Amino acid sequence: MDISKMDKYIAPVQFSSLPALTILLCGIGLFLLASFTMLQVTSTKYNRNLVKEILMAATSSVFLGFGSVFLLLWVGIYV
Repeated sequence: MDISKMDKYIAPVQFSSLPALTILLCGIGLFLLASFTMLQVTSTKYNRNLVKEILMAATSSVFLGFGSVFLLLWVGIYV
């Protein structure tokens, strides 16, 4: 196996777009987290909807998770 004949690895996301992706994904995740928190604070036990709460929490965690990964890549911690 000759290393000089191998293809060079190209990252699927360009380094120049990491700051924008980080800010966008973390911003959406924080917005959903804030709306989930307001939903929990303002609702009573009679008008809660479990499916809505789970979907909102899961969506928020996905956006914050991907935003955190791009944040780590942006600062140079390669995961």
